[in-house]
Order: sequence, then structure tokens, then C-alpha cells
Amino acid sequence: MPRTSQAPANKRADAQRNIEAILDAAVTCLSRDPEASVGEIAKAAGVGRVTLYGHFTSRADLVDAVFTRTVEHADAALDAVDTTGDPRRALARLITATWPMIDRARSIRAAALTALPPERLHAAHETPMRRVQKLVERGQDEGVFRSDLPATWLVGVLLSVMHGAADEINAGQLVADDAAGLISATVLAAYTPPGRQVPKP
Repeated sequence: MPRTSQAPANKRADAQRNIEAILDAAVTCLSRDPEASVGEIAKAAGVGRVTLYGHFTSRADLVDAVFTRTVEHADAALDAVDTTGDPRRALARLITATWPMIDRARSIRAAALTALPPERLHAAHETPMRRVQKLVERGQDEGVFRSDLPATWLVGVLLSVMHGAADEINAGQLVADDAAGLISATVLAAYTPPGRQVPKP
């Protein structure tokens, strides 16, 4: 193969390696310090600032990419969760599986909250939240989740409670190991039809 045709492919491969190294370094740096600078991330990735800015036009752009990748990886991992059977039990299983990922990404979320607009944060959650919405709608159809409130609102309640737990941990008001049980109990109470006994998570 002529050397001229190899060069563009090699450049693309080098660029992709740089991107992955930058994203990996950003995860490490932002997990340690949500306010980590572009210079710190570039140094950790073993690239210069010019190289980093060649792939990400701003710190916000980089934080967006890291946050999106984190959410996508978490969503892929949730494919293994059994969401069949009683929707209430399925919801508890989903919360138990989701919480450790949210806990590990607390600092990345904190970085995203300061760097990205609210609509971008909401958009990044759309795919994983569709999974929850399907479960909520099934629970409403089966009469075990309240149907007097929209499914989208109930999904938002779950997301808010989970992120609220992350904030409480950051503030030293909650122990991470207790969070999944508290989230499940809170959300099941919110989802249970009025007048019905709230099941134990």
C-alpha cells in the first residue's frame, strides 16, 4: 500500500487515541476535582493544550463529552438489569443498580452543573430515562403506580431524588451506602397510588 494512503489513516488513529486519552484523563481529574482546569487535564492526558483544544473547543465542550460518555456507559450497564415482573420490585432493582454509578460520577455531575446549561443536562439523560419511563408506564397500566400524575413527572421525581442524594453525600449529610435504600423508599412512596399501602423496597 502506498505510504501516502497510510498517512491519513495513521493520523486518524493518533487523533482517536488522543481523544480517548483526554477523555480518560478528564474523568480522573474531574472525579478528583470538579473544577479541574484544561491545563491539568491536558497534562494528565500527556498532550499539550493546543492538542486538547484541537479536539474540544472549550472546557465546557470537554465536560459535555465526559458527562455524555459517563451517562452512556451507565445506560449500557443497565441493560443487564431485570425490569420484568412486578414493576415495584423492578424499580427497586433498577435503583439499586443505578445508584453506584451515580455515586461514582458525583464530581463529574458537579462539573457538568457549572459548565453546561440545564437543557443540555436534561438531553444527556433522555436515553436512560426512557428506560425508567417504560417501567413507570407499565406500573401505571397495572395499577401499582399512580396514574393521576404524568409518567414523565414521576420519572423526573426519581432523577431529582437520586441527584438530591448525591448532593446530600457531598454535603456530608448522608452515607453513600444508605442512599439506594432511602431512594427506593422515597420513590416508591411517591409512586404508590393515593390510599394504597406503600410496599417495602
